[in-house]
Amino acid sequence: MTPDFDPYDADRPLRLGCACGQHRSDAEHATTTLRERSQAADFESEASRFVEAALVKALFPQDALRRRFLKAVGRRTASAAIASVLPVASLQAMAQDKGPIEKKDLKIGFIPITCATPLIMAHPLGFYSKQGLNVEVVKTAGWALIRDKMINKEYDATHFLSPMPLAISMGLGSTATPMNVATIQNTNGQAITLSVKHKDKRDPKDWKGFKFAVPFEYSMHNFLLRYYVAEAGLDPDRDIQIRVVPPPEMVANLRAGNIDGFLGPDPFNQRAVFEELGFIHLLTKDLWNGHPCCAFGTSTEFIQKNPNTFAALFRAVLTSAAMAREARNRELIAKVIAPQQYLNQPEAVIAQVLTGKFADGLGKVQNVPDRADFDPIPWQSMAVWMLSQMKRWGYVKGDVNYRQIAERVFLLTDARKQMAALDMKPPAANAYPKITVMGKVFDPAKPDEYVASFAIKRT
Repeated sequence: MTPDFDPYDADRPLRLGCACGQHRSDAEHATTTLRERSQAADFESEASRFVEAALVKALFPQDALRRRFLKAVGRRTASAAIASVLPVASLQAMAQDKGPIEKKDLKIGFIPITCATPLIMAHPLGFYSKQGLNVEVVKTAGWALIRDKMINKEYDATHFLSPMPLAISMGLGSTATPMNVATIQNTNGQAITLSVKHKDKRDPKDWKGFKFAVPFEYSMHNFLLRYYVAEAGLDPDRDIQIRVVPPPEMVANLRAGNIDGFLGPDPFNQRAVFEELGFIHLLTKDLWNGHPCCAFGTSTEFIQKNPNTFAALFRAVLTSAAMAREARNRELIAKVIAPQQYLNQPEAVIAQVLTGKFADGLGKVQNVPDRADFDPIPWQSMAVWMLSQMKRWGYVKGDVNYRQIAERVFLLTDARKQMAALDMKPPAANAYPKITVMGKVFDPAKPDEYVASFAIKRT
């Protein structure tokens, strides 16, 4: 967006086609541009492999000598040596054998929110088809339906709230069915939105009696809202009401006066501002910068029966996430995911979320580039924190084997492997980095001590 862009200008002239005049719509223009950028990246990767191979051949022109060298030092050592003198990536050293796809026709569920950006944009940009998959992305009404369709095997994989696979695997709120998180779909990207009638009640201590919406019980939204109000001295089960409302219905409930606010996903925080019904009280990144929200995953059974299909899905979504993380792509992505079959929201609203330049409903335009991000790493310390909040608020009783559950559900090792295969830099070895929420450090090695440290809890 240009500096003087008005996101709420409804009087802009209607234009048929796109700005360049070569496509039928702005969305088609954006899709084509993003696909060309992806193809250029592919070309650069192929070129890197070619340059590397050519350099080895130039250094060792005799075939026998070249083979002895590679055998003596190993492919990885040779690759590292070459990388030290040329800025090229070596996919040869990290290449993964790609077996035959067991199941090509797949259904993937999603909720129409910006958190699902990598999963959604992989469809029009052809990242699934590039992996040999014929994927149908299916817009779904709510999280309970997502859960049920996964348990009933109506979906092959899905957009999850990141705590959901933990809860489903443990049998919390449903039949116990082992599920896995392959990637985190988004980090940050949520907000607490209040009704415009509460502009004079910015202190959460004044929220006693308020009614709030969250998208699901087993959600970061619920856990972060509970954490925030409890830090202000309110008991989230006694001093406020927390209701489960599907994200697409949150703005309507705010309009009807059924709720005073919500901690929800975008673009609905921004849509409430767009409709002049609410204002953004705070971004959840201000509570925990880099917190996970949604995830991409499937059942353990699906992975066991279709390992090559799962790996192909993994690669498609990781490729999409890498593109979504680049700031230069955000406005184009907004055009791609805005249409009816995806988010069905005004492009201007989505662009404000993804670019981080947004009206806050309080008369200011904020510039927060990391309002939403798409870091895909499923850190196991994130899972342990979620489990600690389930324990804190009584969703799970008794002893919890935090590490065992986290490592069984969050597939960090698989994420590293697939990132390496795509020439992406895998994360550091530590699977359990410490986390800071509202200034308080969480040590994933001591979750029970963390839970016990809170004055307001259900345990």
